[in-house]
This record gives sequence, structure tokens and C-alpha cells, in this order.
Amino acid sequence: MRIPFSFFPFLLLAFSATAQIQVVTHRGANHLAPENTKASAEAAIKLGAHYVEIDVRTSRDGVLYIMHDPTVDRTTDGSGIFGSMTSEEIDKLDAGSWYGKEFKGERVPNLREYLHWIKGKAKVYFDVKDANPQQLINLVKEVGMENDCFFWSGKKKWMKQFRKLSTDLPLKVNAGSVADVEKAVVEFNPQIIECGIGSVTDEFIATCQKHGLMIMLYGSKEDEDYFKKVLSTKGVDMINIDRPEIYFEVLKKN
Repeated sequence: MRIPFSFFPFLLLAFSATAQIQVVTHRGANHLAPENTKASAEAAIKLGAHYVEIDVRTSRDGVLYIMHDPTVDRTTDGSGIFGSMTSEEIDKLDAGSWYGKEFKGERVPNLREYLHWIKGKAKVYFDVKDANPQQLINLVKEVGMENDCFFWSGKKKWMKQFRKLSTDLPLKVNAGSVADVEKAVVEFNPQIIECGIGSVTDEFIATCQKHGLMIMLYGSKEDEDYFKKVLSTKGVDMINIDRPEIYFEVLKKN
């Protein structure tokens, strides 16, 4: 069953010829503040980002958090496997000092608290590393962000389970060809296709539009030349980037 196109107001906006490309910031503005923290989200929002991408993991006692790696070693002052730690242990970690002393005291965000905080400020892209799909769906609906988010997981089994549980929440799928898009439509009923800029041909655009799909580019070498190329590429609805500070400077000049 296809999700009605009218279900997603942001899709209608994106297909307007004059609509601005929707900016998704990968783990927040992660070159300005520590990734996956409120500080990186605040920096992204201040720049004008529309979405903040976050990675979702679950503590040993079943609490949802924002953390990319399977261990806490790289982005906190602690060490160990994230899924083996309790929420009490995770809440004590410093997730900012590794990046800079000015971010000392940043915490690993509790997802429920984070969503209540970001609601109305920006939309959210959930990259699910380890989370019960029903628990995540329930939380999104509890906060009232059903129309302000989309989902993806690198685990195909998770994606299929999610789609069985929810036919009304948007999914993103990676696809590099027309054949990939057609397969994704049958398998996952997605609303967003993520691809490299080289995949965006006339046929690719036409196929995505035929199925009511938005096209989101993932970052390449994120410099001024790349972003100029993005802005001159037709059919692009969204970009998923690490350097929003560069993108918005280029946007101002165009």
C-alpha cells in the first residue's frame, strides 16, 4: 500500500520549482560542535538547517539515546559498549570535552528529552543503529513529530519490521540507479531516496517523481565547488551534509 502523497506536506513543498533545498545536517553541525549533542543541533539550527540527523541506540535498561558508535570511547570520557551500559551510567558521561573544553558538560542526549526540546526548532532524521522499532514509533507519536521526521536503518530486517508496524511514517532508502529505486518502492514503500550526485539523471528524477519520492544527496567533498554543483543540479530536494556552514555561505552568494 502506497502512503498518500498528501500525507507529507513537506513533500508538496519540496516539489515546487522555487522551493529551497531542505538541508539535513549529519549528526548536527559536527564541524562546529561535538556530534550528536544538543550543541551540534543548536549550531545547525542557528545556520538555518531544516533537519538534524541523529543516531539512535538503546541502553541496557531500554532507554533510547543518541550515539553513533557501538562504544562510547570516541565521543565521551568513558569507555565500553553502549548497549551494555545502563542509563544511569550513560547520563554521567561527558560527551563534549573530547571536542573542545568549551563543550565540557555536554551529555549523551536522552532521545525523549531531545525530541521534546527540538520539536518546533527543526525536524529529525533518525538513523537507527539499535532500537526497538515499536518503541521508537511510540515515542515519535507521543512527542507529536510524525510529520517532522523520517527514518532509516542499515539493517534491512529492521526496515522491513518498521514498515510492517507503521505505514504512515516516512522511510529513506539508498538507491543509485533507476532499478534500485523501483526495487525500493516494492520492498519498503519509501518516501525519500538518498543517492550521490552522479546518480541524478533525467531518468532517475522522472522515476522518483513518478513514485512521489524526494531525492536527497549525500555529501561528497563538501567545499564551495561541490555545493555550487548541488545548487545547479535539477531534481534535488534535500541534501545530507556535514558542513552546513559552507553550504549556507554558498547559498547566500547564489
